[in-house]
Amino acid sequence: MPDMLVPLYRLSGTSELMAKLEKKGISIRPGLAPEKHLITAFAGDNFSEAWGSEVAVCFGKTPVSCILAIKDKKVIGFACYDAIKLGFFGPTGVLPEYRGGGVGKALLLITLETQKHLGYAYSIIGGAGPVEFYQKAVNAIPVPESEPGIYADMLK
Repeated sequence: MPDMLVPLYRLSGTSELMAKLEKKGISIRPGLAPEKHLITAFAGDNFSEAWGSEVAVCFGKTPVSCILAIKDKKVIGFACYDAIKLGFFGPTGVLPEYRGGGVGKALLLITLETQKHLGYAYSIIGGAGPVEFYQKAVNAIPVPESEPGIYADMLK
């Protein structure tokens, strides 16, 4: 899976998508420090222990660099930035029953907008799994010769 590059200065608005999710009772917001144990467990239990570790890093930052999708006071998805390296987007995950309804795209857009407001011109999606999703959602482009990427020497 290649890394992908997103020019943040070309992002479009999220208001229409956010309104659609709000009608479904889904909110998107940054995580709060006291939620660290909940979100770390959510990522580890539903996705991977490695992602749980990256989420934990995000909750050690100010501001917290993990954005949450919430329905009925329960986490249904998350997206991180600046977890493995500065300027990187990810990891991100949405529970299977909420995929395809705009939650993942909203998490992506809000997270990238946050990076933009922090002064980043570009974001790197490390080891992008669904390449076509990122191309369509934010015009991300694959970074040449980026495989195996930053995760290549990770302990397992």
